[in-house]
Amino acid sequence: MSVLPPTLLAYIGTYTKGASRGIYAVRLDTATGALSPPTVAAETTHPTFLVYSPDRRFLYAVRDSAAMVAAYAVEAEGLRPLPSAPSPQAVAPCHLAVDRTGRTLLVANYHTAIIAALPLAPDGTPGPAQVIAHLGRGPHPQRQAAAHVHSSAISRDNRFALVCDLGLDRIYSYHLDAAQSRLTPAQPPFTAAAAGSGPRHSAFSADGSRFYVVNELANTVCAYDYDGASGALALRQEISTLPAGFAGQTTAAEVALHPNGRFLYASNRGHDSLAVYAVGPEGDLVPVEFAPSGGRDPRHFALTPDGGWLLCANQNSSSVGAFRVDGATGRLQPAGTPVTVPDPVCVRF
Repeated sequence: MSVLPPTLLAYIGTYTKGASRGIYAVRLDTATGALSPPTVAAETTHPTFLVYSPDRRFLYAVRDSAAMVAAYAVEAEGLRPLPSAPSPQAVAPCHLAVDRTGRTLLVANYHTAIIAALPLAPDGTPGPAQVIAHLGRGPHPQRQAAAHVHSSAISRDNRFALVCDLGLDRIYSYHLDAAQSRLTPAQPPFTAAAAGSGPRHSAFSADGSRFYVVNELANTVCAYDYDGASGALALRQEISTLPAGFAGQTTAAEVALHPNGRFLYASNRGHDSLAVYAVGPEGDLVPVEFAPSGGRDPRHFALTPDGGWLLCANQNSSSVGAFRVDGATGRLQPAGTPVTVPDPVCVRF
């Protein structure tokens, strides 16, 4: 595990439909969990998902504009905007992933049901995209009336991109040519999830042999065995993100593994909690606790590189809170006082 500095910078992506002006910056005191007053790091429209380049020289944000992405150079003085190429299908993307060479940026778009691959120049600027559209519908009459590409995850060996489509209840597998920024369907081209489950976000295990998907509509996490030769998935386990007996309205949002690989976390919007699981030797999940998120509708969260802290963005209470992570059990303990960030929806250390 890495050793943290006394303070750690985090960028917060937001919706700008209200008081928010774009991307905010806060500093986490790594001894106490105290958060500094948020400051505006970059003004942009609806930067609801953020991702770094592998060398951390560049930060990318989804952008509701004529370009799919807002690109920034990360400098000592802050974020410096970079030019971005326009795209005809750039309305309100929702997720970003950068390949392990830093040459390709994948953009998922919920509303237009596309996955796009953008080349990244050495100076961090994105180029024109290859665009692949998904077509069809699922059983949910409102949420699955069309395909809805929600996220992508790149395999540890950088050979495949796995794409969650919430509208079709499918996890697509694409061959990734990072040098050419091209995606081509694998064989088999997708893994079917349970009908009406709504695959949303995902995470690979550290060794790349397991793949975890949080299902927004079913409020479950699925653990899959991953075949690195074909990019195919085989279901190992499906487990609820909620405590037994809960019957209210809620949807799952984010999933992430602890850096030590021994714990997995998922967020619940409505139940307003963070589900904590222990990860067994074969990748199976065992519930540990359902910790209150400290606000309303926890959309996204992030762990520090050493796994000692977790920051949670509670969208509908406009708050970001810190939790100390128990390294032996994975349990979460609130620390410090949450800070106010308008409509926070993504956290990146």
